[in-house]
Amino acid sequence: MTTSQPMQGNSTSTVLGRRLGGELIKLRTAAGLTQTHAAKALTGSTTKVAKMERGWVPMRDPDIRALCELYGVSDPAAVGGLLELAKIDRERRKAKGWWNDFPGVGAMHEYVALESVATSIRTWQVSYIPGLLQTPEYARALAKGGSTEGHPDDGEQFVAARITRQRRLTEEPRLALRAVIHESALRHLVGGEEVMCQQLERLEQATELANVAIQVLPFAAGEHPGMSGAFNIISFTEPGAMDVVYSETAFGQLWIEGGDEAAQRDKLFARIASAALTESESRSFINAVRGEM
Repeated sequence: MTTSQPMQGNSTSTVLGRRLGGELIKLRTAAGLTQTHAAKALTGSTTKVAKMERGWVPMRDPDIRALCELYGVSDPAAVGGLLELAKIDRERRKAKGWWNDFPGVGAMHEYVALESVATSIRTWQVSYIPGLLQTPEYARALAKGGSTEGHPDDGEQFVAARITRQRRLTEEPRLALRAVIHESALRHLVGGEEVMCQQLERLEQATELANVAIQVLPFAAGEHPGMSGAFNIISFTEPGAMDVVYSETAFGQLWIEGGDEAAQRDKLFARIASAALTESESRSFINAVRGEM
């Protein structure tokens, strides 16, 4: 887990790099081998292996194949998963994304970069509407309420960055989004009744997109498995294969990069979704809440 993006010279330790490095460490440990053994297989140094395992540098496919052979990993699916993760990480590192021009992204920089290359996102939100589904007015109200601090333009930069992120839902390749939203987020008057009416209408419109699924967990559900807090699950290939979990805390961000912990959140999300209304019921529920305003 980590709450930041550490740097070392010209190298950057990315979330995907650390995820891949962690997988290689587990395979090496299971094989009873050391970094010295790995270095010999790569005709390199232990320093190179250490940087790879810590996610400091992008990994080449030949190096990954050599290490898999050394560690006794021959399953094509397992090797292919590591190669795919390395490819995504390399693309992520070399890309100069739109977010680099938006100071309003702030601490969300790494998350937005991952979102730009993800194939699907599952999000459980308790207090507010997911960023990918927010209207400009709703996002602006959040910024005004204290989500951004410092320069006067930060609020508008925040709004512009948030709206730009939403292109992933309508431009190819389209991001698959599944959102489970607690009723409290629908009734919290962010920006006032008019802004919230527009926001709820936006949610209804989003349900018409084939790549978007929205469910509501109503107050009537009582106690539920999602009471511990909101989180996002970011996937890059098949669900569960390379998931990275992200959640915001009061003073930073929390990443879950380990396979087992990410798998636990995957199961938790499924339990939350099963307790929520169906997509059809949720659409009707959102419409009813909007009608009460």
